[in-house]
Amino acid sequence: MRLSVIRSARRAPLLQVLKSAAATIAAWLIAGWLLPGPLPVFAAIAALLVVQPSVNQSLSKALERSAGVILGVVIAVLLSLLLGAQSWVVLAAVVVAMLIAWGMRASTGTGNQVAISAVLVLALGSSNPDYALYRIIETLIGAAIGFVVNVLIVPPVLSAPARRDIGMLGHELAASLDRLADALPTARTSAQLHELMLQVRLLRPMKDAAEASLVAAEDSLALNPRRSRHRDDLIELRALFERLSPVVTQVIGMTRAYFDHYDDALADDPAVRAIAEQLRRAGHDARLAVQTADAAPEPDAMTSAIPALTAPLVVRPPGSDHWILVGSLMEDLRRIHGELSDEI
Repeated sequence: MRLSVIRSARRAPLLQVLKSAAATIAAWLIAGWLLPGPLPVFAAIAALLVVQPSVNQSLSKALERSAGVILGVVIAVLLSLLLGAQSWVVLAAVVVAMLIAWGMRASTGTGNQVAISAVLVLALGSSNPDYALYRIIETLIGAAIGFVVNVLIVPPVLSAPARRDIGMLGHELAASLDRLADALPTARTSAQLHELMLQVRLLRPMKDAAEASLVAAEDSLALNPRRSRHRDDLIELRALFERLSPVVTQVIGMTRAYFDHYDDALADDPAVRAIAEQLRRAGHDARLAVQTADAAPEPDAMTSAIPALTAPLVVRPPGSDHWILVGSLMEDLRRIHGELSDEI
């Protein structure tokens, strides 16, 4: 059995764990005090599930949990009244609950919650209307407590992961520009060319990861009382990501064109050497962009604050058979210049 199945790549923040524990304990105590009788299991479970990585997700989970419990409890009571307290009624409740949730086009989480709630009501004891009503109230209490705890105790803002991932993307993009710049004026073996392609292709999953982190960060500001302090920060990160994204596409395309049209004579072409120098300047400006936005600055050295791509490169028409590759590289380089020179 692979450990990756049961283990996450990153730990959940310790504060999130402590908030979940606090919400669960508070829900247990408050629901038990307000509704004497059976142990407040429904309240504790609701509070535990509602504390999510963002306030917006907490509200969604609270609504999902509440709707699922209400529907599941109603199904359990009706089936118990119609069919009696037979053991097979529990299985029937699962099937009926899942079919009703499917018919209502409920989300997967809500559908599962309907079935789980029906089973718990039938298995934990009474299924009379009073018991069912108390379990619904208990769930609402737990969901409300979980949501309030997540809002009041340092409501999460996920800007740090977005800043980290965008910074990593920017530095890897700069490294890819440098690798291509080093490759152009030198002869390369087939193995080196394939390695260059493998390395540049890493940019796509890094771009996807950065975008996912940015979307999660923006979602974490919805309904968040701390949003006014972080909104401008995320707007800046979104703008930086939108500038880097097209450059990722251009760099992958340039590397692909070099790979497809490579021959040993490329290293001696003056136009190719001039393009290599511009690629190094583009790598500098990519690092400068993420450094200016304070996105994961490099620990070893700071990049010069002066942009290196001061003007688009102009070369004479190549006097060799490399004009197709040179023209392709020039066009991509023009687009990269346009993106990186925009308000660095």
